[in-house]
Amino acid sequence: MKVEQIYTGCLAQGAYYIESNGEAAIIDPLREVAPYIAKAEKEGAKIKYVLETHFHADFVSGHVDLAKKTGATIVYGPTAETGFESHIAKDNEELKLGNVTIRVLHTPGHTMESSSYLLIDENGKYHSIFSGDTLFIGDVGRPDLAVKSDLSKEDLAGLLYDSLRNKVMPLPDELIIYPAHGAGSACGKNMSKETWDTLGHQKEVNYALRDISKEQFIKEVLDGIAPPPQYFPKNALMNKKGYDSIDSVLSHGARSLDPAEFEVVAEAEEALVLDTRKPTDFSKGYVPNSINIGLDGQFAAWVGALITDLKQPILLITDIGREEEAVTRLARVGYDNTIGHLNGGFDAWKASGKDIETIKSITADEFSNIFKKDETIVLDVRRESEYRAEHVEESFNKPLDFINDWMSTIDHKTHYYIHCAGGYRSMITASILKARGFNNFTEVAGGFGAIAKTNVPKTDFVCQSKLQG
Repeated sequence: MKVEQIYTGCLAQGAYYIESNGEAAIIDPLREVAPYIAKAEKEGAKIKYVLETHFHADFVSGHVDLAKKTGATIVYGPTAETGFESHIAKDNEELKLGNVTIRVLHTPGHTMESSSYLLIDENGKYHSIFSGDTLFIGDVGRPDLAVKSDLSKEDLAGLLYDSLRNKVMPLPDELIIYPAHGAGSACGKNMSKETWDTLGHQKEVNYALRDISKEQFIKEVLDGIAPPPQYFPKNALMNKKGYDSIDSVLSHGARSLDPAEFEVVAEAEEALVLDTRKPTDFSKGYVPNSINIGLDGQFAAWVGALITDLKQPILLITDIGREEEAVTRLARVGYDNTIGHLNGGFDAWKASGKDIETIKSITADEFSNIFKKDETIVLDVRRESEYRAEHVEESFNKPLDFINDWMSTIDHKTHYYIHCAGGYRSMITASILKARGFNNFTEVAGGFGAIAKTNVPKTDFVCQSKLQG
């Protein structure tokens, strides 16, 4: 028997490869399925099952493509309804894989169809459980994503309480927990950086597994949950109904355009120009009206949070050699309409003599030298929890997540200093503001991490003042 976790850091997502006696199962695969197929072929195994723990909201799974390419059976837990051929397993149904057994445990709560897969080895011993979004390391899945008119988030949280205590917690303490996500995912609020653990240890350290009443569990699980990103229900629907092949998406996005063609297509298709270079490179020069979301960060999550239309035509500017990576990572969260990239990257645009824009940026030390309390207007675009921990005195918290809501509250005539934690989010913010006609701002490079090392006054007191333009 072989078990391998295939973890993707930018999505904080864990897929799994299980193999026994020439047969393999893939649990919660990513959109690009070639690596799973190549792995099975290398091991001389046939992929028999694609096991889905639930209809994922934070990424588009590769189940449909993987089944088509390998003949594998897609398996979901009880109550699931799909727009493609699949096997809807019964609670406690057992699937044979070579010499091992996989038992389907229906564990509703995160969603109604949520299920965990219990792996039983060749000797009949419980080896591990693939818990999806039912149980994380340090947390449990948020119960507010499958709310319906007849089913509240409190109802789902109550079901999650029952699932954990009736299906998971009675299992042996030495059982290995393999979750679908780790720290950084928006599917929970308190996930550990560890990507696996034993059930026994989780009983000791996971707040949700304490000996508490259902009422207290519901209260604690729901407390402090931020609103889900806007793309979550859209991805869940794609996973439920099906989607275009990843091969066609990659082929469509591989179109290479010289600067003149790029400019024509951008205008004709009303395309969003997405620049995926590092923030520091972007600030020094970029194609006018392009938006910067760097590949070397939580690229897919921020695309999903900020670009509201999954069908939006997208043109890419990347570092040379990273074009396919960008198309792939967009497709992972359902953005399938990439229509090409700038051949030669930004250097080709610059060499063509076409107009370029820049972002005014200063260092934290320069910011410290000009900072004057009550006169310098600072926009902190970190999340509220980060801001509450510590921030520049009299600064205003305007999280990037909600820029489409607060952009109208700022004044074109007032100068703002913008920062985040390290520069990634502040450059996204700056690029969006610039594209929307705001020019009176300066980005503070290095963010609060750099500002904290200066003598700029800081506090953990939450400023309640309203932003005045």
